[in-house]
Amino acid sequence: MSRIQHGRGPRLATAGLAATTATLLVAALAPGATAADRPTRAAALEHAATALLDHAAALKLTDAQDTEARDVVVDQNGTQHVRYDRTYRGLPVLGGDFVVHLAPDGDFRGADRATDAALSLPTVTPKLSAPKAADLAANALRAANPGELLKRLTAKPELVVDALHGAPKLAWRTNAVALDSLGNPVARTVLTDAGTGARIDAWDAIESVSGDGESLYGGTVPLETAQSGSSYQLKDPTRGGTYTGDAENRTDLCFLGICLVRAPATLFTDADNHWGSGNADDRASAAVDAQYGTDATWDYYQDVHGRDGIAGDGKGSYNRVHYGTRYNNAFWDDTCFCMTYGDGDGTTFGPLVSLDVAGHEMSHGVTSKTAALTYSGESGGLNEATSDIFGTLVEWHAGNPADPGDYLIGEKVVRDGFGREALRYMDKPSRDGASADCWSTSVGDMDVHYSSGVANHFAYLLAEGSGARTVGGVAYDSPTCDGSTVSGIGRDKLGDIWYRALTVYMTSSTDYAGARAATLSAAGDLYGTDSAEYAAVGAAWSAVNVG
Repeated sequence: MSRIQHGRGPRLATAGLAATTATLLVAALAPGATAADRPTRAAALEHAATALLDHAAALKLTDAQDTEARDVVVDQNGTQHVRYDRTYRGLPVLGGDFVVHLAPDGDFRGADRATDAALSLPTVTPKLSAPKAADLAANALRAANPGELLKRLTAKPELVVDALHGAPKLAWRTNAVALDSLGNPVARTVLTDAGTGARIDAWDAIESVSGDGESLYGGTVPLETAQSGSSYQLKDPTRGGTYTGDAENRTDLCFLGICLVRAPATLFTDADNHWGSGNADDRASAAVDAQYGTDATWDYYQDVHGRDGIAGDGKGSYNRVHYGTRYNNAFWDDTCFCMTYGDGDGTTFGPLVSLDVAGHEMSHGVTSKTAALTYSGESGGLNEATSDIFGTLVEWHAGNPADPGDYLIGEKVVRDGFGREALRYMDKPSRDGASADCWSTSVGDMDVHYSSGVANHFAYLLAEGSGARTVGGVAYDSPTCDGSTVSGIGRDKLGDIWYRALTVYMTSSTDYAGARAATLSAAGDLYGTDSAEYAAVGAAWSAVNVG
């Protein structure tokens, strides 16, 4: 999935310094400068640009590299964290992202980077042709969908520098997309060595889980709408203009990575400002759930983390419901900055518009704007787990009695034909029959929806602790992998620690060992390295074999 591009940053990019110590920013969140005194985003970008130039030699910068600012975090006391992507001789660098940390006065404190490898290639001219790379990716998409007669299959190669998989090398990143027999989209990104033609990696290109108005799942919910003449629009002016439209059971038509036709998002309107009936045969009912899920996710990030919308810029996204035919999926798409929901096939899934699914999918958007965890290997598992964690926290924060908070993922959208009560379980992920409870060297080879189990298990243990207990009327029993006993520190602290780790310390290549380091740094910032919270983070990671 491609990302929305940001404005151009300063010439010269950094491979970064060693990760800052966990105690580096202990005082970062302590009361300090007033809002008027704190550096602005623009000031933080200026400070970071100066730091890159001043530390060019130490950071192994070269004139062949360029930078692009992706995100800025300014702490309460004025400490600044500026996240960059970079290019090499004009080519995107996978694993080239890094975060520069600055003192309140703008002095350079250090950097976290996705890779410490020096960026130097003998040539950026590929031996493998683009058409050949496209053919290899198309075959990979077919192999990932056995038994399907794929239609309108296209593949668009892009030349990149791969610094995620060992020594930097020239590679083709190819997005292969098609429609399945029902007309629903399938997509895969394939990374191919541009010198040898060997496959480096491949991953799904659609990040997904397999799901006042009357909603399908949340009962009667409040909605902010916009009046237009004598009718009302399902558009929320209080949350960046976020709106929900009807895809009319159509799908996107995309060739070579360019969408020539988008499924519509025909804005829902209503005469009396009371939306839906709570029944699936009323097309507005699913729209109510989607809009409510967007509202609840927006509110969680703003109320708890001070983040103003998915991108942090106050701009709303939009939803498309009734996408495709019996489509058993929901997904966030950066290219349209939108959420898309299928209706399910009615046997395994109903409409995939439940609150935790909405929170999960839109959190992929937050990840793409911050750490941009690569959707493959251990970083892909962390990407999925991040969405499970925040989707769960969105559900708890909403406090909806018709859909109360729990540690079950997608429990509202599954149907009898699915064979179990939820998509995933955070207390003991292996209850789904495929997810990993504990880290091992083989976790990185698993599907990201299953390797996510390690981080989900960690998150549950950190919030609630180990052993049997009932939370919110739901019984859980969470074992540890090392036989230890873990005491929880609560959901709020889990969310604060994970969010800070995601937005300040994690990078595109963060693996489970890196996630442990990132969350310990975050806990040290928030509570101190001698705190019970810091110790609990370490204990919870050890309990899932990440030591």
